[in-house]
Amino acid sequence: MTRARPSRWGSSWFVGLLALLGDALQETKPELSKKADPQPEAEAKAQTPAPEVPPPDAKAPVPHVVEPKVDPKTGTTPEVPPVTPEGRIQDESNTIDVFEAAAPATVFVTQKQVVFDRFRREVEVPAGSGTGFVWDGEGHIVTNCHVALGPEGCPRGIKPSSLSVTMYDRKTYDATIVGHDPFHDIAILKISAPGTALVPMRRPDKGYVSVVGQKALAIGNPFGLDHTLTVGVISALGREVKGIGNVTIRGMVQTDAAINPGNSGGPLLDSRGQLLGMNTQILSTSGSAAGIGFAVPVNTIERIVPQIIRTGAPERVGLGITYVEDDMAARIGIEGVIVRAVAPGSPAEKAGLRGIAEAAGGPSLDIIVGIGDKRVHNFDDLYGALEEKNAGDKVEVSVRRMPEDKVIKIEVELMMLATR
Repeated sequence: MTRARPSRWGSSWFVGLLALLGDALQETKPELSKKADPQPEAEAKAQTPAPEVPPPDAKAPVPHVVEPKVDPKTGTTPEVPPVTPEGRIQDESNTIDVFEAAAPATVFVTQKQVVFDRFRREVEVPAGSGTGFVWDGEGHIVTNCHVALGPEGCPRGIKPSSLSVTMYDRKTYDATIVGHDPFHDIAILKISAPGTALVPMRRPDKGYVSVVGQKALAIGNPFGLDHTLTVGVISALGREVKGIGNVTIRGMVQTDAAINPGNSGGPLLDSRGQLLGMNTQILSTSGSAAGIGFAVPVNTIERIVPQIIRTGAPERVGLGITYVEDDMAARIGIEGVIVRAVAPGSPAEKAGLRGIAEAAGGPSLDIIVGIGDKRVHNFDDLYGALEEKNAGDKVEVSVRRMPEDKVIKIEVELMMLATR
């Protein structure tokens, strides 16, 4: 039998602890007694009747219980009375009207490329698809450049082996590329279809102004599901989004109408069935709709498309220079657009702009750092400052001249550039 081991502290520490606790209780007793006087509160409670406690077997009431209703004729849930004689609310009727009006002008664009199979034989396979819309009765189709030429082919002008356009009546026609503008992600196709199949998309009158909050409807072919309709609103206007051509597309329309892969090139419409823009990009981490889509605005489309139809390329004005690529300028720590060379007889040469040359004090450089009151950090800024100007317009160009390292201002008359 094991005997309990006595504590090495003995029993005196326990007696001392009791003595200390007793002293502390004596010191706090008057205060505790004073705070604990329950008589006034008890009297108040005695005058207030106690709440009634339900018996243990009582069931708590369930709020707002709706008794199920059954249609005696069909045995289903009952029919809800229609809001209008047609049975649709006004917004539903408008959505249906817009789709029925615009869907026949919306088309399905398929791109094909030639690849080699395992036997080294050439095989044509689908390489991408998207949406487009009829521009006129002559067979011109408007779509995105990255739909017609592909994301890689658009900036470099590499055309696919073939293109086809499927109309609303599901008839398919071969298409040719009239021209494209990678800076605005626009391409024009041409098909030979009967006039009855070519219903141009309705465009707003000049001076039409879009507003944030107005209804926006997108028709497209997401994931190959042709003529899919989604509805939202214009979420913002005037967005600046970097496009496929690595320059900023300005004035973009932002919408929360669902836009998915395959919607690119399709129309964004208002509640009157008029073109607001062309669906082009989404902002998403997953690659699918996240409620933030962007469309090239209709005013940009109306300016660029006729130029491409007329000449095969967009009309663009400039100074008459070639420039050093931005990434190379950034590598040597220069901010602005470095003038590589000046075209002989160009407005830039007449105004005194200089290309890269060797000088006694080091390389001679002209760096464009401003157009008018707009700062120029790179080619994107230079392009944006000249985008909506015309040939013959005069602009004030701020130039940082090296090796003198001084900024001078030069007036240059803009010229039409060859973009083909």
